[in-house]
Amino acid sequence: MSKSRRRGRFWIVTLAALLTLAATVSLGRWQLSRAAQKEALQAEIEAQRQRPALDQEAFLAIDKPADALHRPVHLRGLWLADQTVYLDNRQMHGVPGFYVLTPFALEGSEQTVMIQRGWVQRNFNDRAQLMPVETPAGLVEVTGRIAPPPAHLLELGKPAAPASAPASAPEGTPAGEAAQPAVGSSPIRQNLDLEAFRSETRLPLRTDLTLQQIGAASEGLQRDWPAPALGVDKHYGYAFQWFGLAALVVILYVWFQFIAPRRKPRHGER
Repeated sequence: MSKSRRRGRFWIVTLAALLTLAATVSLGRWQLSRAAQKEALQAEIEAQRQRPALDQEAFLAIDKPADALHRPVHLRGLWLADQTVYLDNRQMHGVPGFYVLTPFALEGSEQTVMIQRGWVQRNFNDRAQLMPVETPAGLVEVTGRIAPPPAHLLELGKPAAPASAPASAPEGTPAGEAAQPAVGSSPIRQNLDLEAFRSETRLPLRTDLTLQQIGAASEGLQRDWPAPALGVDKHYGYAFQWFGLAALVVILYVWFQFIAPRRKPRHGER
């Protein structure tokens, strides 16, 4: 190969290596910046959880749920047990079961909020047989954290309605009498759309947020809610891969551009 052709190939390979190196390093740095953003968000969530609990008046005045997410709140009202919903295929500690959600009519207002009360294990022998959950009657106080509506899962089909649900309406609850479940609706659901649920039940339900009840296990429910999955480790893993690829490009470039060409004449001399 002529000297001019070797020189041309050298610069083409050099340009390709520089472009690849610039791209991989840039992508690695971007992943690190995403990880830093997620860590800042994680710190913000933890700070919100440590703030004093909002009282009922302050909760009713919230107009931007995003500013109050994860903050504790203390409410007083009535459980509307007839409207309890069981979200299927939800896990806690790796065990499949249901998230149990019940509307909560706030005392002294016409507002209702959906509360994620906890998790109950599935009956593995009969999927439609729901584990018993206690729902206190009358006025009760609930402490929870402001949370977005439950995440939607892939829905392949509509579950059949069980013969009966264990929840029962508390006595002396006019709101519960005024909002009976739609005919043929099932308490077991794959997902819950709050707007559709509000239309179905005709409850004055707030649809821009929910509450996750916190505290020790009670009423047949566990409340070890999983932390928000922010994927910080995933971004660090991707950054490591991109920087590793950049290092590989440098090693290959040095080998094939400088070391390998000098080794060939020596082998030829032998």
